[in-house]
Amino acid sequence: MTDTQLYLAIGVPILTNAAMLTLALTIGFSTINNRISDLRANMDARFASIETRLEILTGKVGELTDRVTRLEERWERRP
Repeated sequence: MTDTQLYLAIGVPILTNAAMLTLALTIGFSTINNRISDLRANMDARFASIETRLEILTGKVGELTDRVTRLEERWERRP
């Protein structure tokens, strides 16, 4: 067996494995990245929904506070 044959017998499988590992890692990382992006978009939508609900509730609490204030003023004005 010559040196070239030995290098080919050892080097080709190592290079093939390295290429396959690189390809598998690239596919895995891109899949994970896509899932994280989808999760982030889903969370952003949920937080936006929660913020909207809180703004509505805050507005309602403000309206109730105004009503109570008006009722208190009326009560104080009564003879």
